[in-house]
Amino acid sequence: MKRILSLIVAFFGLMTATMAQTITRTDVSIFPAPEKGYKQVVIDVPHSTKDDSKKIEFTVGKMMEVDGCNHFNLLGTLEQKDLQGWGYSYYVFNTKGDVVSTMMACPDAAKKHSFVSGQPELARYNGKLPIVVYVPEEYEVRFKIYTTDGDEYQASEVRRKK
Repeated sequence: MKRILSLIVAFFGLMTATMAQTITRTDVSIFPAPEKGYKQVVIDVPHSTKDDSKKIEFTVGKMMEVDGCNHFNLLGTLEQKDLQGWGYSYYVFNTKGDVVSTMMACPDAAKKHSFVSGQPELARYNGKLPIVVYVPEEYEVRFKIYTTDGDEYQASEVRRKK
């Protein structure tokens, strides 16, 4: 029994050491501290050999109770700023919390909880650097990873008769 327990502990120790060696991240302490009322959120994606064929789409929002038939969007601006002296950038999301929606009449639609977000941002995928976003404390950041198969296409030229 002791031998099995020792093997399990050794295995997890080896796994932890291996993971610590393969995951290298930028120290986010170089980024500014969040301003009052804001929090710092980090999108950390794994490095792969195909980073160039990927993009990250992220958006800021929060869960809200909405009706079941209209589409809702959070009003706000996402500003990209430079981290002076480092060559990195980060994002700051500013909002007053205003929400716009379509105005369809749907008196029988049941209320539901939905993630209401601002305009999505498309960023370069880089498994070596995190994406740092500052958002108001009551908001969160969600992201998707898009991948291409590498195929490239050429657009057709339209020629008009003169």
